[in-house]
Amino acid sequence: MSDEDKEAPPKVLIVDDSRMVRASIVRHLRDRFQVREETDGEAGWEALVIDPEIQLVITDIGMPRLDGYGLLERIRSSKLSRVHDLPVVVISGEEDSEAREKAYKLGANDFITKGIGATELLARIESLSRLAQTSRELEQSRAALAAQSPVDPTTGLATGAYLAWHAEQEMALAKRHGNESREKQTDISAMVVEIDHYDQLVEWHGNHIAQLVTRKLSKILATKVRKEDTVAQLAPDQFAVLSPSTDLVGCCAFALRLQKAIESLVMTYREERIRISVTAGVACSSVDGMQTVSHLIGLAVQRAQQGRAAGGNKVVADQGEVGRDFVERVFRQAVSIDHALFQLKAGAPDEVAERMTDVLATILPLLELVESRLHCGIPLDALRQHAGDAAAETYDPRRTSI
Repeated sequence: MSDEDKEAPPKVLIVDDSRMVRASIVRHLRDRFQVREETDGEAGWEALVIDPEIQLVITDIGMPRLDGYGLLERIRSSKLSRVHDLPVVVISGEEDSEAREKAYKLGANDFITKGIGATELLARIESLSRLAQTSRELEQSRAALAAQSPVDPTTGLATGAYLAWHAEQEMALAKRHGNESREKQTDISAMVVEIDHYDQLVEWHGNHIAQLVTRKLSKILATKVRKEDTVAQLAPDQFAVLSPSTDLVGCCAFALRLQKAIESLVMTYREERIRISVTAGVACSSVDGMQTVSHLIGLAVQRAQQGRAAGGNKVVADQGEVGRDFVERVFRQAVSIDHALFQLKAGAPDEVAERMTDVLATILPLLELVESRLHCGIPLDALRQHAGDAAAETYDPRRTSI
């Protein structure tokens, strides 16, 4: 192995106003560690900020400008994790129980006297250095795992990174499909759901209860969406749902059912009944343009905010607030059988089920012809009844109680 391939030894920062003390410590450590020396706490702090290679600090207590306690306080209050988590060894001229107790209270990892033997000093420093290295490697592994995992371990929903990646894949597929066949344009819809009056919920009941409400909503969303849909939490009070092969009306219908289910939900905490409502913003590629997913979700966020500004408990699409009458009116319009078949192949039976009455009315002449020629026992009378009853309730696997 060449010198370039060898891993550099850990760097230790020694902060002491005594040149002789620094020289003594350096003599003990230089064969195992890189060493940097500073003469007071202020200089030591500046070194920590600008030198990311420092992995351990040894500091005296009594020094000019900034003493060891002050340096320790700055390290433990730092917002830089590489500084905040550094092992710190406080070194004192004599054994002092009060100084030791204060150092540990401020976050020191070890407390030693300047008369300590070379072997013991080296053993303690090496032990802390190994522990710090292990902690760093574990944190890096966790970060890498979190970045690669599609699931947020806290919510059980998709991570924001996975939502963005998956959404771009679906958008590319939708664009490609649209270019291949104009008659089979594939929609992709985005819905952003926000909890109404969330700040008030926190103020009245505290963060703990607000988090329980958020968790409840995340579970409802996770169980109500289709397997091909993706749900992610964007903020404590905000969720995004990406629905491929779903048009604007289908997404609005789902939003209205979700809104109604949440509205009827009652939670009890310490004999107090808590009710919540949600506002949903909906955007769809065929209506709002096949641009980027961030654009689509951004539109849904804006529409959700419009709904909350108007009082909340609303579903808002491109033309403003959406009600059940809009959905039912569109569903009663002529149905494209090609589109319905495509949705079934794409794994979106709910959207077809929403239009079951109209689907039956459209294909009934074909079924009558098949029965007249093949006599295979198609229940035409029952189908005519369903097709003729425009007010009949369609089957919907998502329409279940919470």
